[in-house]
Amino acid sequence: MRSALSRCLVAFAASVITTAALGQPALKMMIPANPGGGWDQTGRTLAAAMQSAKLVSGVQFDNKGGAAGTIGLAQFVNSAKGDPNAVMVGGMVMVGGIILNKSPVSLSQVTPIARLTSEWEVIVVPASSPHKTMADLVKAFKDNPGKVSWGGGSAGGTDHILVGLIAREVGVDPAKINYVPFKGGGEAIAAILGGHVTAGVSGIGEFAEQIKAGKMRALAQSAPGKVEGIASLKEQKINVELGNWRGVFGAPGITPQQRDALVKLVKSATETPAWKATLEKLGWTPVFLGGEEYKKFLEQDTKRVAAIIESLGLKK
Repeated sequence: MRSALSRCLVAFAASVITTAALGQPALKMMIPANPGGGWDQTGRTLAAAMQSAKLVSGVQFDNKGGAAGTIGLAQFVNSAKGDPNAVMVGGMVMVGGIILNKSPVSLSQVTPIARLTSEWEVIVVPASSPHKTMADLVKAFKDNPGKVSWGGGSAGGTDHILVGLIAREVGVDPAKINYVPFKGGGEAIAAILGGHVTAGVSGIGEFAEQIKAGKMRALAQSAPGKVEGIASLKEQKINVELGNWRGVFGAPGITPQQRDALVKLVKSATETPAWKATLEKLGWTPVFLGGEEYKKFLEQDTKRVAAIIESLGLKK
């Protein structure tokens, strides 16, 4: 009798716990990239912050890499319609990827929830470079655009777009940029240190070690103000600001109330000690922007990136 009663009590307790857990949403998170990259890191870190604060009962991940995130985006658009517990991680690289890959789906088909982080770009030269300042590099660039080579990540990516924005701002035809794309950071660093390119462009973290060691000279970075002692482009009278931002999107066709609930959920996660510790550890800058404001930012950024890709002659 006691044994049966004990079993009943255990079952009842379990049902209460399960019901309590079900009071919080269980999220389905699309990460449109392979495991281990920036979007994957962002999504899983955000999920861990949510779970540490008991904001969700669980998170189910689906990694679907390829074509700058557009394969995962297409799957999300087609399978998650109207689902208030489905989210997708993405960022600036996807904006360019949609244009360059002529994607049949776009970010206008999903629901912008929140911009989370930004990684600022830095422009470096080898320590032996004759260009001591950003002004020196810009002068050489204006005098002979083709002679100044810029080393960075893939063509049409954030690094290339930054050079395009600088060119446009200082009066150089972006189509004349001599851009040298590298597959990885190690390859780019070797080319910069070896003097095979005039200047290098990447996220600040990519070149931090070489800058600190005095092997590279940081001429400018793309934040609004000074970062890690490096003057911004804006502070040097070049009106360019560019962050490699990452954010969260909701499913197509959710209601304004469901969107607002997701904005609140994500904002709460970004206020947790777990999330803040990750920002500190990885050097990510928090740039939270929620709901309607994020939607407006996204529309403006899409137009800006599209115009630069067009001017770089990359659009087929």
